[in-house]
Amino acid sequence: MSLDRDISLLSRIPLFAGLSTEQLRLLAFSAVRLELHPGQVLFREGATAMSGYVVAFGGIELATGHGTKRNILMTCEAGSLIGEIALFIETRRPVTATAVVSCEVLEIDRKLMTRMLNEYPHVALKLRATLAGRLVATVGELGKVDKALRGIDDTPLRRKDSA
Repeated sequence: MSLDRDISLLSRIPLFAGLSTEQLRLLAFSAVRLELHPGQVLFREGATAMSGYVVAFGGIELATGHGTKRNILMTCEAGSLIGEIALFIETRRPVTATAVVSCEVLEIDRKLMTRMLNEYPHVALKLRATLAGRLVATVGELGKVDKALRGIDDTPLRRKDSA
């Protein structure tokens, strides 16, 4: 893939959509390109997460557990960002990511994101706003789930130790 195609790919990732061409070029140029064969593991559940991955082509399956207790959660296709949180904070992988077909991914490590945020403070503000908006939406969705689980009863759920 060429640098221009990588920039185009990154510009379609919602988290990076507001970045300038110059900023996308920095990400694309500094990203590490990885080729995966079908069945090859990108990362394992529980591993320390130091980077995020953008699927350039192919498909990456995300699953928990292993063997007969393996639970496939989803398949990420071209244009997907995997491990977004690892771009910003130290964390562990909650799933195992495995190529289901021949794949190519761009690895963007946390050090690169930190550099981007330090060199372009206005980018940090944009990303903060994007992530804050998602968090608000997630909390709203969790509220709906809570209400659905309780039925029409509006009594707040209480922890056992608070009774």
